[in-house]
Amino acid sequence: MSIVNIHEAKTHFSKLLEKVLAGEEVIIGKSGKPIAKLVRYQQSDEPRQPGMWKGKV
Repeated sequence: MSIVNIHEAKTHFSKLLEKVLAGEEVIIGKSGKPIAKLVRYQQSDEPRQPGMWKGKV
């Protein structure tokens, strides 16, 4: 897991994406506090079913 500040994230965004593609998580911070996490996107193979949250939310 890497922790970078906003300026570094903007400057080296493509390199950070390469790390994410390799399976690493990247935390972006502001003033030393984490505010966002970059992780690899994983698409679900299951089709969505309309109404599955009905009555639960």
